[in-house]
Amino acid sequence: MAFPPRSTGMIDIGSIHFRHTGLALILCGAVLLPAAPARAADASAWSQDSKSAIRLIAGANKADDTAFRAGIEVKLQPGWHTYWRYPGDSGLPPRFDFSGSDNVKTAKVRYPAPSLFSDGAGNSIGYSGTVIFPVQVVPGQAGKPVTLRLKLEYAVCEKLCVPAEGRAELPVGTGPSANEASLAAAEAQVPVPASTADLELSVRRVNDAPKPLVAVDLKTLGGKAATIFVEGPNPEWALPIPKPAQGAPPGRQHFGFELDGLPPGVSPKGPFELTFTVVEDGRAVEIKTHLD
Repeated sequence: MAFPPRSTGMIDIGSIHFRHTGLALILCGAVLLPAAPARAADASAWSQDSKSAIRLIAGANKADDTAFRAGIEVKLQPGWHTYWRYPGDSGLPPRFDFSGSDNVKTAKVRYPAPSLFSDGAGNSIGYSGTVIFPVQVVPGQAGKPVTLRLKLEYAVCEKLCVPAEGRAELPVGTGPSANEASLAAAEAQVPVPASTADLELSVRRVNDAPKPLVAVDLKTLGGKAATIFVEGPNPEWALPIPKPAQGAPPGRQHFGFELDGLPPGVSPKGPFELTFTVVEDGRAVEIKTHLD
């Protein structure tokens, strides 16, 4: 897959187009109508690494929006993938740094539903092909220009994993965007919050081993087999990926995983909060629950 050239660090504000409705001759002088104001670009230049490239994109924003919509687009060469916020058995989660931005109070990155990758080294969680991470941008002062400046540290993996880094800069303005459809599609792939009652989810320990086995029972979202991921209370946890288990009645699914990968000093027999992401047939939900 060929990528556009590496970013030069300059702001790509696109071509400025001028319009006129005709030519008026006044006192033998030609007068053109005033030029229309330029709009901020809807995409930055690409920042290319050896196996991937990144850029910032803007959505269709309105002048009275309290938060602007943007996205981080990552393109990967065939056979390579990058990682979710929890990478699984190996890998590194992406690190998004917007500290160099202008007039940005917060820039909240959201993660589309990931996929499961399996190889001889284990299982990892992430994305292949192209992924867009939606970003909700809250300006520091309303009505003033907003410029996003991103430094992204991430990893890409085929048989071996290598670190990557990209930088992008984009003035985020108002008006239509050629990237609106792709950004909206990425936003639709972000798991929606759900309750344990929505999926009738239950979680329990089934033995008293040093690394207790945890059983997960839930109903299906749409009748097809789901993939689920589990996270602990903070990024120091590295829980295994739940595996499908047999014996579930129609309309329900069973999974199991060992309580392994806990931070030092945390008892596997104590109560704590878990976050489950359930991905099934193009739909995804996120559920927080307690294991008592």
